[in-house]
Amino acid sequence: MHIEKSFNFDKEINRRNTNAEKWKVEENELPMWVADMDFEAAPSIRKALEARVKHGVFGYSGITDEWYEAYIGWWKSRHNFTMEKDWLIFTTGVVPAISSLVRKLTTPAEKVLIQTPVYNIFFNSILNNGRVALESPLVLKDNRYEMDFRQLEKDLSDTQTTLMILCNPQNPGGRIWTKDELIRVAELCKKHGVTVISDEVHCDLTVNKKKYVPFASVSETAREISVTCLSPGKAFNIAGLHTAAVSVPNEILRNKVNRGLNTDEVAEPNAFAIDAAIAAYTGGGEWLDSLNEYLDDSRKMVLDFIAKEIPEIKVVEKEATYLFWLDVRGLKNEGKGFAKELRLTTGLYLTDGREYGKSGQGFVRMNIACTKKNLIDGLNRLKTGVRLWEDSH
Repeated sequence: MHIEKSFNFDKEINRRNTNAEKWKVEENELPMWVADMDFEAAPSIRKALEARVKHGVFGYSGITDEWYEAYIGWWKSRHNFTMEKDWLIFTTGVVPAISSLVRKLTTPAEKVLIQTPVYNIFFNSILNNGRVALESPLVLKDNRYEMDFRQLEKDLSDTQTTLMILCNPQNPGGRIWTKDELIRVAELCKKHGVTVISDEVHCDLTVNKKKYVPFASVSETAREISVTCLSPGKAFNIAGLHTAAVSVPNEILRNKVNRGLNTDEVAEPNAFAIDAAIAAYTGGGEWLDSLNEYLDDSRKMVLDFIAKEIPEIKVVEKEATYLFWLDVRGLKNEGKGFAKELRLTTGLYLTDGREYGKSGQGFVRMNIACTKKNLIDGLNRLKTGVRLWEDSH
């Protein structure tokens, strides 16, 4: 018996008119863009929040020992990596933390390396702070992304490159970087004096129970030059509660990070942030396992449908996340403008790959973290959109 029968991920929840950013769309539109799941949060989280609401007082909140223990226990049991309490600092979110770290660890006009195509908000954190986004493209080889280490070293050796933002697991490409790959990244960054921010928010959303490798776990070098961003937000669908952490083993670097986060006022929790994280990491394991089984089934549906019904589209091989990276370069006009026209003609709202860097041209990103009913609807709309595109170009 599959574990997901304990939880109902096919439950239809109307998110329209609830101030959900994802669902601020027209009545005929189906949003499958932003990385936000349409499922209720784990029962352990809802129970903890209900208890907090029942208490009725929502003053300033502090960090508890249970919060540290929850993070340490989860990474030790789930990812075979032992963090120390001193390494952890609360932050309101991974994006605020990255923006703060860009400001604190670099100076204006310096370069921050990102491996594209990559999470589009990295660009915002870099450009909005007066730094230069240096795109070091990944290579799509045999329908799977790999690092181009020759190009990576060339980019890291630029004296103006002082920071690298690593996406591990990779969004939108879906790769889980191997230990050997991460060791090479660490060695190159150490060689060229570059600090690494490792964004690991998708680490618990992996395909067929595959394990991700924490960057700080691969070597002493990786541990000493890095800041790791962690959060239950993606895996447990509680991004709106603004609860996250950074882990910084190196004391000198940690002092800088701590100063930056506090200066920018993104190191204090709201009244629900601590309880939610504790509940996720101490009571949400069974729910998460069930979710991943449900998503594995959904992933298979997508692969089977596209292979049979829309062979013009290639699905990039993935090992993590509920985000599909679709190669539409086989369509007429190499798929340029496809995402925009798809929304206009079918109401299916996907994200244009160009938002993830220059190498995202000709791709679209699709979020499948929804009910099977909506997934089937989305796939049929995609098929219709492809036929309309091919007939009109």
